[in-house]
Amino acid sequence: KDNTIPHEVIGSFGGGRVLLKPAGPGTGLIAGKNVRAVCEAVGIKDVIAKNLGSKNASNVVKATIEALLSLRTKEQLFGARGKNVPEKKAL
Repeated sequence: KDNTIPHEVIGSFGGGRVLLKPAGPGTGLIAGKNVRAVCEAVGIKDVIAKNLGSKNASNVVKATIEALLSLRTKEQLFGARGKNVPEKKAL
């Protein structure tokens, strides 16, 4: 949504751990080369990333993919809890 991710997420694979945070429009990709390559490939334009574990490129890429696969929408979260998504109130 809006060229960023909906919420903060941590992905891990082997010794690699990656933290991804949503960023405001125009921020760009603030990430290392491995995370940047994955984010560009999937179309994310604004994100802040931090490598928390291994510097092994293979593990960092796989951890980034795991983080992106664990993202959930608001509808999915509410559905898993058995609740309805609250509607936006008109001003």
